Amino acid sequence: MENLNEQQKTRLFTALSDRERALRDDIKREVDSQDEYIQLASEVPDAGDLSFANLSIDLGNAAVSRDLHELRAIELARKKMHSGTYGECISCGYAIPFERLQAVPEAERCAPCQENFEHTHHDGMKGASM
Repeated sequence: MENLNEQQKTRLFTALSDRERALRDDIKREVDSQDEYIQLASEVPDAGDLSFANLSIDLGNAAVSRDLHELRAIELARKKMHSGTYGECISCGYAIPFERLQAVPEAERCAPCQENFEHTHHDGMKGASM
């Protein structure tokens, strides 16, 4: 984390904390709304309503999965902050520019390595920010 000054480190730590809070709120909202859809799915005899409820549950599960993945990335970024390895690209070892970390505080790769990773991994990682 030597490439970052104290002010930058503080800003990034705050950004990670803010994003973590937002994700936890989103997950709670999604889980609460899923309870409503589950109740709807168990009560309605209409096939269309049941189909909508099931689709809503599936979409909610996907959103929660995505948010949990991002929470794990945030946790890893914090651990790296404490160990002094935050901001180092896991692919090339060079420092990730502050501007990239501002945009994606949990980034594990510099932009060129991330682009290369996305081109070589066709398992749904397209657009992933890690």
